[in-house]
Amino acid sequence: MINPIKIQVRFSDLDVMGHVNNSVYLSYFEMARVALFSPLMGTDWNWQKNGVVLRKNEIEYFSPVLLHQEPEISIYTKNIGNKSFVLEYDLYVNEKLFTTGSSVLVCYDSINKTSINVPDKMRQVLEGLKRNDN
Repeated sequence: MINPIKIQVRFSDLDVMGHVNNSVYLSYFEMARVALFSPLMGTDWNWQKNGVVLRKNEIEYFSPVLLHQEPEISIYTKNIGNKSFVLEYDLYVNEKLFTTGSSVLVCYDSINKTSINVPDKMRQVLEGLKRNDN
């Protein structure tokens, strides 16, 4: 398992009610994906040739995150297909689950503008991120 990714809540993340705006969670999930994939795939990974595009997001909110809280996001692989995979996110504050989400990502060659099969190295990384209870 990978350590949770820590997120810093910025004042600009808040809405008029003083909690993190619902749309900002998508940015948090994106930051967590980048923080996860960068070290796992390595600095020489060609993201243009072997990248991913986002197809779908789902989020379920349980408790609002406030300015001075310190959320942490854990990422797990739910499913790996031929050309796509599903990531799940658990956002905790002080070990309490505040939000869950998922993303469908499609492997994509942005040079040739076409979907591709999940590269072997990426598949291995994703396999290592499956929940223990899957």
